[in-house]
Formats: sequence, structure tokens, C-alpha cells
Amino acid sequence: MSDIVIRIEGKAGRITLNRPQVLNALTHDMVRMIEQALDNWERDEAVRLVMIEGAGERAFCAGGDIQSLYRTGRSHPEIGRRFWFDEYRLNARIHHYPKPYVAIMDGITMGGGAGISIHGSHRIVTERSTVAMPEASIGFMPDVGSTRLLADAPGETGLYLGLTAARMSAADAIYAGFADTYMPSQRLAELKSKLVETGDVSVIKHLAEAPSVSELTQHRETIDNIFNRDTLSEIVGTLAATNGTWETETLNALRRVSPFSAAATFEAIHHARQSRGLEACLATEYRFAWRSLEGEDFFEGIRAAVIDKDRKPKWRFARVEDVPSDMVKQVFAPLGEHEWSPA
Repeated sequence: MSDIVIRIEGKAGRITLNRPQVLNALTHDMVRMIEQALDNWERDEAVRLVMIEGAGERAFCAGGDIQSLYRTGRSHPEIGRRFWFDEYRLNARIHHYPKPYVAIMDGITMGGGAGISIHGSHRIVTERSTVAMPEASIGFMPDVGSTRLLADAPGETGLYLGLTAARMSAADAIYAGFADTYMPSQRLAELKSKLVETGDVSVIKHLAEAPSVSELTQHRETIDNIFNRDTLSEIVGTLAATNGTWETETLNALRRVSPFSAAATFEAIHHARQSRGLEACLATEYRFAWRSLEGEDFFEGIRAAVIDKDRKPKWRFARVEDVPSDMVKQVFAPLGEHEWSPA
């Protein structure tokens, strides 16, 4: 059984991620095949739009195949680096794709799964959608161009999402700019049929519904008050000085992620606010990704989350307050001949 099913049906180029047993985790071969399909369909006048979905009801795509990265990262780091290099090029390709790109983000959509959906022209979420960039919880940082969206999210909500690895509901994802349209999952079959038949994305709005109230909007004032600080240590200190339930839960979430990853995420999102354009963010993210295979937090995070599953990572630094600022700046230093480029 193929990991990905690519075909033309009616007026649509269709892509189905076909690894439901591992939540449609994205492999390097899948990235290459999607890129090739987009190239072919751009020149094919019979293809009016692209539609991408995940097999099964649990996930669109839960992210990249991090178990593979864990197995090869130390002995053959070039494998992981090439995967990220090509993956980020695909993210940029989707962002600039000249035809409608419809991403059906039904179920879990995280990490690499976000990368092949959130940059599309039409991004659909359902009541089953859970959207997140939880990379800091495995010793990595939000990537696939997500720092651009996190930087542009209302107020400080993007910083909150990136630092705490918080999960977004459909309504939250729309509010934060990670999705456009809410649609009940029971309408997806009709949507796909009409897109195939007509090749007209205007059918989306006729099947869409208003989402429920976003929790992010309910906490927006508190998020802005706490996360609008000059340093990550100040955010932690403000949370620790407040006895509210939400503040305590948020502090605990921030304490669970890799302190170095949190510091890098803070730096990357603030940098993204100054550098307009997706490609600049992808290049910055790639510098961190490239160097992550030289450290230990990334491997320790994967071990604790998906290998041993003990949920007890032993991070390099115990607290975000202990992370040296010069180390954070160094992880984003230029890579010379290894720099990422969009083409």
C-alpha cells in the first residue's frame, strides 16, 4: 500500500496522505511526490485546483516522521537536513502556488502536517481538528514556516502557542490565522465531490458554518498582558507571580517544554515580526533545524515522547532562565554554504 495516493479526478488534482496507522506522518518520499505533483498540475490546464487530505478520521497529518529522524540523526545527520531542506521548499511552493490549494485539515494537524496545509489558499477545519506546533515539547522549535503565522497571530497569541505547545481547536486555528473555514466533517464527502466535479472553490463557502467561540479570544487580554514582555524570563516570572488557574496551567506547560527550544522559539517569533516574508522565516527555522542534530534536546525529546514514552525528558538546561542568550543567537547564525534557499 502506497504511503501517498496522487491522482487526477475530474477537475481536481487529489493528494491523500495514506499512513493512517501512524497518523499520516510525512516522509521524505512523500514530500518529493507532492512537489512533483504540484509541478505537473501547474502546467495541466485540466487541473483547476489541488485538494489534499489525510486517510482515516484521526489525522490529516500529525507531523514529520520523527522516529526516522531519531534513528538516523546522529549517524547520518545529512538525511534529516535534506528532509527539512526539501520540506521547507515544498512549504514555500504551496504558499506561492498559482492554483487554488485546498487543505482539508480534518483531525490532528501538527508540525509537518501544518506545513503542507497552513500555507494553502483554502484551509478547512472541522469539529475533529486539532492544530498545533508542539515542537518545543520534543526539543525542537516551530518550523515549516509557522513562525511567520505565529508572528502574525492576534496580539501575543502566537507567542503563547509557540512557547507552550498549546493545541488549537477549529475556532482557535481560524482566529490565529492557521485556517480559514469551519465545516462539519459530515459535509466533507459532499465538498470533495463538488470540488472534483466543478473545480470551483466557491462551493466551500456554501457548505461552511460559523465556528464556535475561540478560547484564545476568551483569554486574549490575559495572554497579551503576560506575554508582551522583553524577555522569556519576564514571562515566566509574571506567570509564577500570579495564582490564577489559567496562569498556573500555562506556566506548567511552559516548564514542560525544552528550555532551550522555548528560548529559540521566543527569538524566532520576534525575529519573524521584523522580517516580512515566508522565505526569511523558513531560512531562520532551517538554521535551528540544521544545528538541532548536533545537540541532545531533540533526540531526548523524541525519546521521551515516542520511543520510551516515559514523558520525562532530561533537558540540557533545567529552566528557561538558565539558557545563555549567546547560545540562542548562535543557533540562528548563518550556515554559509549550507543555508536554505527557496529554489
